[in-house]
Amino acid sequence: MTPESTQQAIGYPSLFLLVLIGALVPVVPTGAIVSSAAVVAVHRTAPFSLALVFVTASLAAFLGDMALYWLGRRGMTSKNGSRWLEALRARAPEDRLAQAQGKLADHGVAVLVLSRLVPAGRIPVMLACLMAKWPMRRFARGNLPACLAWAVTYQLIGILGGSLFPEPWEGVVAAVALTVLVSVAPSVWRRLRRAVAR
Repeated sequence: MTPESTQQAIGYPSLFLLVLIGALVPVVPTGAIVSSAAVVAVHRTAPFSLALVFVTASLAAFLGDMALYWLGRRGMTSKNGSRWLEALRARAPEDRLAQAQGKLADHGVAVLVLSRLVPAGRIPVMLACLMAKWPMRRFARGNLPACLAWAVTYQLIGILGGSLFPEPWEGVVAAVALTVLVSVAPSVWRRLRRAVAR
């Protein structure tokens, strides 16, 4: 077995598991993981490396979201609730949830698609879907394009980082830095606006 095929045998299942866990436990930086995997794929000679990163990441994100939504639905119908539903509520401040509910009522599935591209947007919109009693099938129809768009976005960040630098580790550092910047920029902007408003 060549070193590259060994890396692939370990790399794709690891990518799948990390993104799946990140979808279920929204503290894992899945965007940075996908971008880093794309950087490594850019520097590989193996054909279809980038396509495999895309398929693996989007499938894992979709399955993780569907599992979390299913757990949330069970919590909504349970007398005692569930820890998954409580965890979702804890990660969705009241103002963000109200905003998500309003947008979901006005725009439907389009909001679900965009929610995966907005940092910290996925959980409030998922919770709004749960509160609106969306069936699994309707959620899946919106979640599939959302996961595909998410995987493409973070893979493009990785491709950019990988093509700018000759060494994979330099591209990974650049991709992770850009991903972190993209994810913290909206919250910094909101805080600045609140400070100016006061």
